[in-house]
Amino acid sequence: MPACRIDHITITAPTLAAGSDLVFESLGVRPQPGGEHPRMGTHNLLLRLGDALFLEVIAVNPAAPAPSRPRWFELDRISPETPPRLACWVARTDDILGSLQRCSAPMGPAETQTRGTLEWRITIPEDGHLPFGGAAPALIQWHAATHPARGLHDVGCSLVALELLHPDTPALSTLLDELQVVEPGVELSVREAAVPAIVAHIHTPHGIRRLGPQAPLGWH
Repeated sequence: MPACRIDHITITAPTLAAGSDLVFESLGVRPQPGGEHPRMGTHNLLLRLGDALFLEVIAVNPAAPAPSRPRWFELDRISPETPPRLACWVARTDDILGSLQRCSAPMGPAETQTRGTLEWRITIPEDGHLPFGGAAPALIQWHAATHPARGLHDVGCSLVALELLHPDTPALSTLLDELQVVEPGVELSVREAAVPAIVAHIHTPHGIRRLGPQAPLGWH
């Protein structure tokens, strides 16, 4: 089976403006406009982190009708006062159904989604929760010959390392081994913590910057 690759990291926010401010405060750059996800009632901003890797800011689209099911990435749990945060990440596969069959943990069914002319399949639990609290990836399979990151502005940012924090590190590590997650040039690590979280280390024009909680409760 082919290995999975890190595809993108996702900031959830009450508004795109709030998420953009977090990116600027953390990295010193602003994400560019993305588009709308009509089946989820959300919209996003994007920041290129490589030829096939990007950062996403996602929020509920106030101009879109609410979907008939829970939104992805736990966005229905966000209030106007909820601070934006790096909530989760997404791993790319060329065979999403085959990858799901290898998983020992439930990831949710693979659903078709769109943004403009782009179309893909992505795993979304039926209740919209984040598997492993966001420390485990959602799985995505793009229906495009060229990765969408190639169409984004290159502002000199790249992902250097991704730390995955969770109380049950053996279960999380097993899942990553089953998915064969690799990303050349990016250090992927699993660390024990009482509270699930992820931390991204990103090379920027201003040096290496950190995105994520500074010290989650119970971090070992």
